[in-house]
Amino acid sequence: MDLNELYSQVIKDHNMSRHNKHQLKHPSLVMPGKNPSCGDEIDLALEFSDGRIIDAAYTGSGCAISQASVSIMIDLIRGKTTAEADELCQIFLNMIRRKPLSDEDQAKLEEAVALMNVSNMPARVKCAAMPWHTLKAALERVNTTV
Repeated sequence: MDLNELYSQVIKDHNMSRHNKHQLKHPSLVMPGKNPSCGDEIDLALEFSDGRIIDAAYTGSGCAISQASVSIMIDLIRGKTTAEADELCQIFLNMIRRKPLSDEDQAKLEEAVALMNVSNMPARVKCAAMPWHTLKAALERVNTTV
């Protein structure tokens, strides 16, 4: 299996999986996200404690790329501090905008690197980036209320 096939499989698996797609019982914040160009919509629910994201989930609908992106993102940020999650947002958005990443930054993204080739499909960049922009907005809101 080549790298592109592996990445495609990661996207398919996260799109089909529902392990992060549900209502969160005790969210600290629910942030809506929308990609008006194609109709992707999510509500990102985050539960914070002592500056950490202790749990996260989402509801909503959209294309396979947006749904995989939000699921991968949630797996990546769960347990991270808000600063670590913000750094991951920046790294991911740099990647999707085709900015060069160090090997260390690529490693930090873990499975999210599966979305790297989306940057070759301009119409799909917004699909992959929308959950990350939603997280960034949620983190900004949390940081201004603390």
